[in-house]
Amino acid sequence: MITLDSLSKMKVKVGTGTNNFTMSRGSFVYSMSNSYESTLTFVDKTNEGNRTTLHFTDPKRDEDHYFNISEENGDIEVTYDSKATDINRYWISFDANPSEHIYGCGETYSKFDLKGENVRIWVAEHQNTNRIGKKLIREMFFGKKPKKVLPFKKFESYYAQPTYVSSDKYFVHVFIDNYAEFDFKVPNQTTLYLQDKPHFVVKKADSFTELSSKVSDLLGHQRQLPEWTYDGAILAVQEGCDVIDAKIAEAESKGIKIAGIWSQDWCGCRRTKFGYQVMWNWRYDKEDQYANLPEKIKEWNAKGIKFLGYINPFIALEKDIYEEAKANGYCVKDKDGNDYQVTITTFPAAMVDFTNPDAYEWYKGLIKNNMIGIGLSGWMADFGEYLPVDCVLHSGEDPYEMHNRWPAIWAKLNNEAIAEAGKEGEVFFFTRAGHTETIKYSHLMWNGDQHVDWSLDDGIAAVIPATLSLAMSGYGMAHSDVGGYTTMKKMLSRSKELLLRWEEMNAFSPLYRFHEGNQPIMNVQFDDDDELYAQLKKFTDTYVRLKSYLKELVDENVKNGTPVMRPLFYHYDEPRAYTESLEYMLGRDMLVAPVIDAKADTKTVYLPEDEWVHLYSGKEFDGGMVIVGAPIGEPPVFIRKKSDKFDELMSLAK
Repeated sequence: MITLDSLSKMKVKVGTGTNNFTMSRGSFVYSMSNSYESTLTFVDKTNEGNRTTLHFTDPKRDEDHYFNISEENGDIEVTYDSKATDINRYWISFDANPSEHIYGCGETYSKFDLKGENVRIWVAEHQNTNRIGKKLIREMFFGKKPKKVLPFKKFESYYAQPTYVSSDKYFVHVFIDNYAEFDFKVPNQTTLYLQDKPHFVVKKADSFTELSSKVSDLLGHQRQLPEWTYDGAILAVQEGCDVIDAKIAEAESKGIKIAGIWSQDWCGCRRTKFGYQVMWNWRYDKEDQYANLPEKIKEWNAKGIKFLGYINPFIALEKDIYEEAKANGYCVKDKDGNDYQVTITTFPAAMVDFTNPDAYEWYKGLIKNNMIGIGLSGWMADFGEYLPVDCVLHSGEDPYEMHNRWPAIWAKLNNEAIAEAGKEGEVFFFTRAGHTETIKYSHLMWNGDQHVDWSLDDGIAAVIPATLSLAMSGYGMAHSDVGGYTTMKKMLSRSKELLLRWEEMNAFSPLYRFHEGNQPIMNVQFDDDDELYAQLKKFTDTYVRLKSYLKELVDENVKNGTPVMRPLFYHYDEPRAYTESLEYMLGRDMLVAPVIDAKADTKTVYLPEDEWVHLYSGKEFDGGMVIVGAPIGEPPVFIRKKSDKFDELMSLAK
């Protein structure tokens, strides 16, 4: 536990340095060059009321540095003061419990417990093309090894937040925007490496529920999801209104409850070597596949089916919206004054400069007029991680200092568009990128571009630790693309079994939304045969019957910050609960242990000590490691027997 006493013994080093960032498709190579470093010497400690001031001096420069530590009701705030103007590096080390577990720091995929790791706080593209290429080559020669996980340092994250939570029931949040590293590698010590002036808080609680409430009170609360989102599946369908009509008709004939149709290509498509991609020109594609989209949206809405689209902060260079942006100077510039062209997968695009008030309002207007205005009820607000650190912004602000803030600004713009259109509670959006203030503005997270495979680090399994780490960072509502996204021809394509298992898992989450993947033709889709339709119906019905339970969980998250999908240790103080990263509690009363292995028909599950009933067999268990049957269609889901919702939840198997 971090206490006033332990912080009073902190060790501090300061320095001066420069950064060298190289970005390729949103992924960063980072190096640091320090021209000066010095370990500070502790001088004295003074107390005044509830504030303790630690006085340090720099022995190399005879400069004073002060850390002010205030404590109130057990919560601690640390601020820093010095007249040393050129210092821009800070290493703050304090004692830590060697046996504690560490969670959070935004969204982490390959590991949930971060003890023993060094975590970068820098928003980036999680799917590194170099890493994907090496994976495919490795699998080509040595076969698929889904259990192989690369070292943690190899991964970046869409959502990087300077907040971590300890199993000792306290959290630390650092008020920074610049690059940082949280070092948990030394068992009895935590080191915060910062490039902003130190300012952080430490808050503790008697329970994780109370701790989540404190995180939300500090960082923000999420919003309610629209009522209609619980009423069925949101099916991914592209290639025009006629295709949508045909797929709706077929799905309805099979008895599928459809809450919405999500069409990424509502604004046009771009066919590239990477696959079937969106044309980033943010108005409906009236020249081709979606000529009568506004009228069709009204027809679908009359049937109780909402229409969802897609947008991101980039603009296609070859289309008319870019011409308008270029003429008005709305794009981020390079150092020569030209519009900065960022390469995403296989093509360059311009990025709107949100520090330009006119550009910000113009882009918001595109959402209000071209999306909400024609009837869209939701969308994926993609990207947010790609602000180049060598660009020139309208405001004159340093892009390095704005980079981590960009996802929250993007979420804020989307949120304001909905509010200004008078559609709060009816229309929503979901994001993948984040930093500190994203929690205040984003309606829902999705876990990003998972591979369409069984891999622990990038496939179906990765969404569980990703969701749990978001939960511990204060973001309690997240979901994943049913079926995953990243497809690489026949080397990485979605199997029928994988889709069936992903459908099972996501039925027990806040949103049931599908994805075709970047190469739809290479992937099995929800409507490819009767077995797939039967599975879709079964688990869409399961999701719909969960509506009242899910709504209560979302209410709890909105009011108190308690995550919808939460770690087992939230309710069970057992050693295994603190390290379990591939199971989760859906609220207080359900434990979900998704099948994440190919060709598995049983699963070994850890159950905390309690009275559990297996949803599909009705067998009762008291806890411990149990082996249960897990054929397709019967994922390992357990209901807490003491729950006052027991009968309601057990009826999900009918």
